[in-house]
Amino acid sequence: MDGQLDRIRAEIIAHQSNAWARDLGYEPLYAAAPGARIALVGQAPGRKAQESGKPWNDASGVKLRTWLGVDDEQFYDPDQFAIIPMDFYYPGKGASGDLPPRKDFAGLWHRRILDELPDLTLTILVGGYAQKHYLGDRAKPSLTETVRAYAEYLPSTIPLVHPSPLNFRWQSKNPWFEADVVPALRTLVGEALAGS
Repeated sequence: MDGQLDRIRAEIIAHQSNAWARDLGYEPLYAAAPGARIALVGQAPGRKAQESGKPWNDASGVKLRTWLGVDDEQFYDPDQFAIIPMDFYYPGKGASGDLPPRKDFAGLWHRRILDELPDLTLTILVGGYAQKHYLGDRAKPSLTETVRAYAEYLPSTIPLVHPSPLNFRWQSKNPWFEADVVPALRTLVGEALAGS
């Protein structure tokens, strides 16, 4: 890995706001290398992913890789995919699912990491937290509207719904996602990786 990226990782681990994660033995769960062509920005690691030390290492990740049209080897190659969630640590359980990523985390670290990835051509925004942060006032009033308007953000950015198995009702109510967005996503991913 690049020296500057190594320094940033060390700073993240040492930062006082992450002391609780250090105490739990958590490593920051993200991946980035200078040659990355695609930035994948999601929410925060789930418990299984954090415990395994591997991002998207769960049923959601399997579904996501199917949507992307890539295998595990491609997905986990940091020279192809930079995996940069809105928080690099599992935030814990809330009343209805996992807690949200910390609000100030992405603002503190993302830009510094992305500045070290000069070959990025595509940013994939998975879920509402990533979309609100990166699209700002270009995001629509709801996640569904933002994802449906995906063509407005092309060719450099594409918003997705979260691939969680808990979202099966959303997917069944919105068949246009699999019919329109997923094929467009696969084309964009293929083109981005072909340039690497």
